[in-house]
Amino acid sequence: MLNPMPINKNIIDQTFDTPYGKQAYHLVEGLTDAGYDAWWVGGGVRDMFMGKIPKDIDIGTNAKPPEVKNIFPKHNDESAALGSMRVTLGGETFEVTTFREDDEASDGRHPESIRFSTKEKDALRRDITINALYYHPISRELFDPTGGEGDLKERLVRIIGDPDNRIKHDALRLLRVIRFRALIEGQYHPETYQALHRNAAMIKILSGERLMSEFEKMLLGPSPARALEDLWETDILEHMIPELHACKGVAQPADYHREGDVWEHILRVARAFTEDHSLDVRIGAIFHDCGKAKTFARKERIRFDEHASISADLTKDVLDRLKVPSRRREKICWLIRHHMMMGSFYDPIGKQEIAEESKARWYYHPYFPELLQLFWLDVAGTDPSDFSFCNKIEKDYHRFLDSHPRPPKVLLTGEEVMELLGIGPGEKVGEILKKLYEKQIKKEVTTKEEAREFAKLLAESGEL
Repeated sequence: MLNPMPINKNIIDQTFDTPYGKQAYHLVEGLTDAGYDAWWVGGGVRDMFMGKIPKDIDIGTNAKPPEVKNIFPKHNDESAALGSMRVTLGGETFEVTTFREDDEASDGRHPESIRFSTKEKDALRRDITINALYYHPISRELFDPTGGEGDLKERLVRIIGDPDNRIKHDALRLLRVIRFRALIEGQYHPETYQALHRNAAMIKILSGERLMSEFEKMLLGPSPARALEDLWETDILEHMIPELHACKGVAQPADYHREGDVWEHILRVARAFTEDHSLDVRIGAIFHDCGKAKTFARKERIRFDEHASISADLTKDVLDRLKVPSRRREKICWLIRHHMMMGSFYDPIGKQEIAEESKARWYYHPYFPELLQLFWLDVAGTDPSDFSFCNKIEKDYHRFLDSHPRPPKVLLTGEEVMELLGIGPGEKVGEILKKLYEKQIKKEVTTKEEAREFAKLLAESGEL
């Protein structure tokens, strides 16, 4: 289980050459000099085996939190009771965790208690073998009690110990196993895969925050479509996000969607993600057509009338369950609700572009750049993929901004309008702000005083 230099020497040397790697070495050196056992552990070691310079290195040690504090004055000990601390060394921050073992008792979300323990037992509490790799940067030895190195060579994802018991101990492992399979482009050990199926319904006991955190990591990973397929195939998605699960088997009009059903369209969208697509755009893209399952109709052809609005409403329900903050939730739902508005830029009969004034309402909107990205992904997920219309709007968007610089920051806030007019919150305030904004775009109102006068005149005119 202890092997000398099992990792490519060039990767080790390159890691030590980075500022982060140097400090990770010095952190282990400091613990070792103080008489403690310390190792790099987990994802950073796995990355080096895969030929990657790790961006994140966690430290496992037999030093307890108070002892770690004495050695490293710059630390955050908020999780010290669980044996974990964040230590800053040379401007770099690391997670330093005391070797521990979990109590067998658990409610499926977390163990009832943890006990500080040995490196050997610490390895057995980890989820999968490829995450139970320990590397000593000074001696350059590997500690691999569960066969993680061999599994990584086979790209094999295998739960440590009895997979059913390990999932029942912490149901989040259902998602972590799928995420890591997608991360390494791997394959499942048969017993691990079967356990995911058998225990899929356990996903419902987890908090929205934990579910969302893992789901976001999947969408930001190198193979989000692979993760989504596995979530569907193991039945986890049916219990976690039934709104997405319902998209499989929902036919689309053959003339416009040769790729197949709605689910296949979503998978193609996920395969089209690039580094410049933000997390919110990715979430919006995954959910943008989830309303098609509810709006399917066979008329002169297959139709999904009002599916954008229905999709936005369903997504709001999902993001509420997953405890996504309201401001972010509203942004994602706005993107989804408007993902079909591309056609409104041209008159469907006369093929005339909409007026510049109407374009301003869209082009000045803070979310429009991300809406453009959602447009692009929607096209990328469609067969045939015709980007000409999308490219035309993007070109026009930049032309418009070049010739119509964005208006300055709004001159009055809603609170200022209410105080100025002595009214409470409501539609009237929104209408005043909207009309004031339009005046700003036209440069007919340019100062705060002019904005106040305009608001008063508008309120007195009875037009609202």
